[in-house]
Amino acid sequence: MTVTMDAAGRLVIPREIRREAALEPGVPLEVRWRDGVIELEPQSLPVSLERRGRLLVATPREPVARLSTASVERTRRDIARSRGRR
Repeated sequence: MTVTMDAAGRLVIPREIRREAALEPGVPLEVRWRDGVIELEPQSLPVSLERRGRLLVATPREPVARLSTASVERTRRDIARSRGRR
């Protein structure tokens, strides 16, 4: 896909890419220039590791929005597909 930067330096990330990358408005993005390529990456969510019984659980340090059912299903489907399942 080809996009054009406006005079203020803004780009529109196409909807299909935003959907596949699960980018929502307001998500902080890391921007890097590396070997002649501009890279955009969602900023890592700071978490603390907490032991809950026998499990080690990553808990966000700051409040975050709940995952949508669609996001969970998309992730579940992608993982199953990558493992060769339906």
